[in-house]
Amino acid sequence: MSTDIQLERWPMGRVSQAQAQENRKRVVAAASRLFRERGTQVSVADLMKECGLTHGGFYKQFASKEALVDEATAHAFDEFARRRAAGPEQRAAIDTYLSVEHRDNPADGCPVAGLATDMARELGDHEAHRVYAEGVSDFAEWLATEDQDGITRLCTMLGALVLSRATKGSPLSEEILTTARAALTANS
Repeated sequence: MSTDIQLERWPMGRVSQAQAQENRKRVVAAASRLFRERGTQVSVADLMKECGLTHGGFYKQFASKEALVDEATAHAFDEFARRRAAGPEQRAAIDTYLSVEHRDNPADGCPVAGLATDMARELGDHEAHRVYAEGVSDFAEWLATEDQDGITRLCTMLGALVLSRATKGSPLSEEILTTARAALTANS
C-alpha cells in the first residue's frame, strides 16, 4: 500500500490527519454551542459524547479544557460577527436579539449573553477573557448610533435577554423583551 494515500480510518482506530482536523472543528463547534447553553462546566466526557467521539480523543486534540474554552469562545464570537456582518440592519438585529426565539435558544445565540457568567467566574488570564472583552467591545461599537451609546444599548439588550431567560414561563419574560425592544427602537 502506498504511504502517500490518506485513508479515512487506519486499522486499530487511528484516523487520518484530515479526519482529525474535522473532528477538532466538530468538537470546537459543539463546545461553542454547549458552553453558551449550559456553561463551561460541561464535562469533557459529555462534550465528546455529544460529538460521537471518545473521551480519550479529546486529549489528542487539546492540551486542556481551558485551551478548548479559549478556542470555543473565539469560535462563538467569530460566528456572531459573521452573522452580524451578513445579517439584517441594526433595527432588525435588535428585534431578533430581543425575541422569544433567541431567549429560548441560547446554544445558537449571542456569546456575550451565553458566556458572561462563566467569564466572570473564570480565574486567571485566559485567552477567552481577551476574546470575550474584544467581542463585547465590537458588539457595542456596532450598536452605537448618533443618538445612543453602544454600551448602553448592549447593556439594555443583554440585561433584558438574561432577565427574560430567568423569568421564562411567566408573563414577565415576554414583557421584558417587548419593553426593551421598544426602548431601543423608539427613534429608528
